Formats: sequence, C-alpha cells, structure tokens
Amino acid sequence: MANIHSQKKRILRSERERLENRLYTSTVKTYFRRLESLIESGDESGADSTLRELTSTIDKAVKRGALHRNTGARKKSHAARMRAAGTTS
Repeated sequence: MANIHSQKKRILRSERERLENRLYTSTVKTYFRRLESLIESGDESGADSTLRELTSTIDKAVKRGALHRNTGARKKSHAARMRAAGTTS
C-alpha cells in the first residue's frame, strides 16, 4: 500500500475508473447478446431498439474513454451487420 497521500487518492480513483470502464464494457456485451437473441427469435422492433441502445452505449463508452475510438466503430459496424443479416434471413 502507498504511503503518500496523493498516491492513496490515485489508487482509489483508479479503482473507481476501472469499475466504470467495466460497467460500460459489460453493458455493451449484454446488448450484443440481447441483440443476437432478438434477431434469432425474429423480433424486428425489439432488435431495432436494442441496436439503437447498443449504439448509444458504445458512443458513451468511447466518449468516456472506456473503449478506444476504433474499437467502438468496429463494434457498431459489427452490430449493424448482424442486424442487416437478420433482416434478410
């Protein structure tokens, strides 16, 4: 454990930021699983709303720094391709 006061504060802050980042990444994964299950079940409106929520969550995660910009773009593209493939089948 650190002895210097500012180091102690930094450790607490780092842990808090780590948990926030995990919240965003976990939420994105949850929305991906939800989107996949809705596409498989054929729920068009549910898949559309989930895709919108997923895109919004990814944008917020990128803005906060939880995800890298390119990672966010890749995930949004992947979700849109999943949705498009689900529409045609």
